[in-house]
Amino acid sequence: MSNSRSADPLSNSILVLGAGELGMAVLRSLARDAFVTVLLRPQAIASPSPRKQQDLDELRSMNVSFLSGDLLADSVADLAARFGQFHTVVGCTGFVAGGSIQRKLARAVLDGGVKRYVPWQFGVDYDVIGRGSAQDLFDEQLDVRDMLRSQQRTEWIIISTGMFTSFLFEPSFGVVDLAQNTVHALGSWDNAVTVTTPEDIGALTREILFHEPRIANQVVYTAGDTITYARLADIMDQVLYRKVRRVKWSVPVLKAEFAQDPADTIKKYRVVFAEGKGVAWKMKNTFNAQRGIEVIDAERWARKNLAAPQRLGDALQ
Repeated sequence: MSNSRSADPLSNSILVLGAGELGMAVLRSLARDAFVTVLLRPQAIASPSPRKQQDLDELRSMNVSFLSGDLLADSVADLAARFGQFHTVVGCTGFVAGGSIQRKLARAVLDGGVKRYVPWQFGVDYDVIGRGSAQDLFDEQLDVRDMLRSQQRTEWIIISTGMFTSFLFEPSFGVVDLAQNTVHALGSWDNAVTVTTPEDIGALTREILFHEPRIANQVVYTAGDTITYARLADIMDQVLYRKVRRVKWSVPVLKAEFAQDPADTIKKYRVVFAEGKGVAWKMKNTFNAQRGIEVIDAERWARKNLAAPQRLGDALQ
């Protein structure tokens, strides 16, 4: 891909919302080929935190510009005025901002006359899951899709990536429980889940935005891997050089646990993934597979991040 895009208005006018784990990955990728701005809260820009200052210094080194704004506190009109300065807005805020924020951002994008919008929908296939799932925030994602599909002034791209690969191994999620040497299957050992690393999401977002012919008004599927829980357990056996316990968490059990604690976010997600709808898609149908773009699969991630410190050969010496 060329590093010179000065003739392309897109490359000179991209606003990324947020600089968390996903936002930083998207910014790192886009800054290679474009002049990019990131919207940050004033408190974040002025933060004395060494970690935050390290991120800000990295962004400055990539010539990323800062735009001050508060997605929660600012009005739709204020955000629309900010967003309207840019050709493309890419949302990387996640659900941490709470309910209704995604609708608010979409409204501001549309009111601001932004040419192209990539909403924060880097996750599951909300159309297939439908309304009324255990994760109530998913309904808002469908509201955003309805808003975008009901108009023609702003082009949109939804990038479905599945969950972050790291989250599949997150102790709090409970699928991979290293402390108990156990892998739990959500719903069934044959159930599958699609995962992608933030770094790959960043790189693929860049490829999708600059793709020719232009991609517009559609859902684009990506995947670092689509893996069954049975395959995941096999990988853990191989990576850890030991047999893991295999325990299935059935849908009724997970729903009962959720009913006892309906505010627990992790329990919401476990039910959704156990039901197995809209959380996985075939690798052959993904943007990256169809174009031969290399990505990090679950086994490669696990070997890099979870590999046992002592190999079997070392133990036998």
